Amino acid sequence: MPGVSARRLSHEERRQLAVNLTRVVTLYRSILDAYIIEFFTDNLWGTLPCSWQEALDGLNPPQLATLLLGMPREGEVARYRSVWPLTLLALKSTAYALAFTRTPGFQTPSEFLENPSQSSRLTAPFRKHVRPKKQHEIRRLGEGHLSRFMSLGLGLMVKSIEGDQRLVERAQRLDQELLQTLEKEEKRNPKVVQTGPRHPPHHVVRWVDPTTLCEELLLPLETSPQSRARLLLTGLHACGDLSVALLRHFCCCPEVVALASVGCCYMKLSDPGGYPLSQWVAGLPGYELPYRLREGACHALEEYAERLQKAGPSLRTHCYRAALETVIRCAQPELRRPGVQGIPRVHELKIEEYVQRGLQRVGLDPHLPLNVAALRAHQAQENRVVAFFSLALLLAPLVETLILLDRLLYLQEQGFHAELLPIFSPELSPRNLVLVATKGPLGEAFSLLETEDN
Repeated sequence: MPGVSARRLSHEERRQLAVNLTRVVTLYRSILDAYIIEFFTDNLWGTLPCSWQEALDGLNPPQLATLLLGMPREGEVARYRSVWPLTLLALKSTAYALAFTRTPGFQTPSEFLENPSQSSRLTAPFRKHVRPKKQHEIRRLGEGHLSRFMSLGLGLMVKSIEGDQRLVERAQRLDQELLQTLEKEEKRNPKVVQTGPRHPPHHVVRWVDPTTLCEELLLPLETSPQSRARLLLTGLHACGDLSVALLRHFCCCPEVVALASVGCCYMKLSDPGGYPLSQWVAGLPGYELPYRLREGACHALEEYAERLQKAGPSLRTHCYRAALETVIRCAQPELRRPGVQGIPRVHELKIEEYVQRGLQRVGLDPHLPLNVAALRAHQAQENRVVAFFSLALLLAPLVETLILLDRLLYLQEQGFHAELLPIFSPELSPRNLVLVATKGPLGEAFSLLETEDN
């Protein structure tokens, strides 16, 4: 997906981008703030301009991927069946123009060409227990897996902070398992495996408060009489306020000289406190990003576009859930948007079967009398549900861009140089923008990150 590169923008251009983003988000807030499960109860299709309805109505999923999201199949030429209204074309162009580019400096990662499940850039011991997504991420940026690779793979002194005691204990077991594997490899192939002392990560169980400094985080693992400790803070998909905490530690602590952070779970940011951080964005009209907008910014645009191109039956899940919501509201009007635990193999169920199982999961009588004709009428609008959700996904990267741009501007307001660039393949890792900052010259760090060979 095309977009704007943060590296090519001056400070003033970044500030203007924030102005433009807040204006656009305000203009299309009704789409971004909508819950797709309320498609029928709130008549979401009717909230769109009539000319948009005419352009989108009847488009099948592959056409939505190609024409609306701008993600055609390889070699496919976009062909519009009708003239789209200028307002819809403007929305599409604006969404492309104002969002940070998510395309890294390489195409399909060559590490998975031979085997889609095994990165050729990690040796077998470091691939164990690690999904392909994480293999790609830790090799490019280098969760428990990242610290393990940095310490046992790169020989760095690493401290890993985790709030869940169970996850720390599991990480320590995996550390020991990897150490034993590496020792066996070293005995078998002493010339191939790197020799020398190996130090597993130092794991600490601690919740990091985004509003205060964590002394444990800053304590060095070793001291040198010649110089004080110099720390690099890294966060690979640091959830919610943890990303904010990393930024504040970087700004306030002289021991921290560099930062590399990939954020996620924007809906878990404190409000206020987690956003906005910069004075510039906080002073703009329309800067507010409520929970629903931040949640939408976490969706995987490229993954959904691929699902659209395949036009599989799983796409009907949103339509089924929206139909279920109408039945829930009739049975218990005060019950709104209840969580429905995953219903397996939704695409194999009739809509009335899905509704019955859904009612049971939210504590209602699954044998309530159902208007099957009304449910079937809802099901006939499946493509409209998919089209509305695609519209929201088209706009979602603008929200993520505003959140990350706010962090860039915050660091610049504190007097630091910071950049943001795509580091992962978005098909493998949707949250693929890394925020990098240093308290000295950045040198060639960013050009190294932008190449696949890093």
